[in-house]
Amino acid sequence: MHRRTLLAASGAAAVAGLVRPARAVAAPRITLSLTARDPQASLNARAVYDHLVALENNARAGTNPVTVIGGHTEAQNELYNPAYGDAGGRTHTGYYYDKIRAITGRLPGFVEIDLGPGYGSTNGWGTFASRSYNRGLGLPDQQPQWQYVDDAVDLATGVWKGLPRPADGTYNPGGVMVALDGTRTAVVNGGAASGIVGVSFHQPYPGSALKDFSQVLTQVQGKRPAGVASYPVAGLTTDQQWFDRLVDRESNTPEYQALLADLDLLAATLSYFALYDIPVLLRPYHEMNGGWFWWGGKTPASYQKLWRITYDHLVQTRGLHNLIFVWCPNAWQPQGGDVPWDYYPGADRVDIVAVDDYNPRYGSGAATPENRDFTNIYHRGLADYAKPRMLAETFDMPVTADGGNALTASPWVIWSVWGDGATRTAVNSNADVKATYYATRQVRTGGSGSGFGQNFDWGSLHAH
Repeated sequence: MHRRTLLAASGAAAVAGLVRPARAVAAPRITLSLTARDPQASLNARAVYDHLVALENNARAGTNPVTVIGGHTEAQNELYNPAYGDAGGRTHTGYYYDKIRAITGRLPGFVEIDLGPGYGSTNGWGTFASRSYNRGLGLPDQQPQWQYVDDAVDLATGVWKGLPRPADGTYNPGGVMVALDGTRTAVVNGGAASGIVGVSFHQPYPGSALKDFSQVLTQVQGKRPAGVASYPVAGLTTDQQWFDRLVDRESNTPEYQALLADLDLLAATLSYFALYDIPVLLRPYHEMNGGWFWWGGKTPASYQKLWRITYDHLVQTRGLHNLIFVWCPNAWQPQGGDVPWDYYPGADRVDIVAVDDYNPRYGSGAATPENRDFTNIYHRGLADYAKPRMLAETFDMPVTADGGNALTASPWVIWSVWGDGATRTAVNSNADVKATYYATRQVRTGGSGSGFGQNFDWGSLHAH
């Protein structure tokens, strides 16, 4: 989620009584393969998933559990928002990816890019430069507010395949990004494949004339971006009746057709990754148990139908077999009204279960290393799904310079920190970032010679 002020404090009560969590509790091993869901799953997608299943089983057995440390790239803000993060001005796509390396000498082992909203967009979906994978969609190009999509795709490709690399048909094999003002930025990750790739989809509501982040939300919130005179939101309705029409594929409603048009944009980008067998952890329609996104707070049955439509369109209609599907609710109150269980789309369309958690680092007790695992209640809560478990969004580093270690009790297979959250001094110091990235017995990072990708030894489950 882009604006943390929109989050309800739904998990605060959940962690209020969390004091001194025990070490990870042994749980039954899981036996999963991607081909059970998708018999045509690509070789690399199967390899990544098998690896994550193995990490999950190590966590369940308490046998040398290892967590992949990741981060989110919010490229539209890195490129266009001068108030974003700690840079004090516009930066480049992958700025915080690079900053982790500057602090630690290592890189995230997982990078999630964001697709969906433009930045101050005015005329629907667009693109920056004409690309092979989105030709035929009728997208207007040379729109500055959409440059981030091209750069984010290039960054993700480099994370999986390595940068720089010989020309191989992919875009930007040299890893040099050119901004609108001509500024050139080299995004270098040591020359080797450095991580697993993810995509989140902050989709403006289907039918929206304005493909901006404001239209991802249930209601327009915050200030208009510079250059946008007004939002075309007169009569905006994303209530349950509208949502029911959206997922009514049996009647082929106009709302349903608008949904498919948007999914085609997502499919076009994912098809580029599929062309080079780059596996993608796809995390659509997250935080559905909250009410801030247009897909959130709807009836569980209608949400499940949205998920099935999306899955069927991407996998069956568009033939994308490089995808690993991540279902990701927001942090919940165990006894509250926002528990997410009824929203689960089903084991046949979900590969990884996850959570977004932005609760304070400490529980209600004294701020000691032992009670610092604010994620344990969600780690335990997701165990019965018998899928790899992922902390998809947080601000906090799991291991801190003063001895805190959330991974001891909660060895998530992936722990991913949101964009600029990694270096927010109010949350993490540089010493905390180093403590996490140097916790070599418990974490895996990316980088030359020790990362993931096409040259990674998938049989190795050991950290550095």
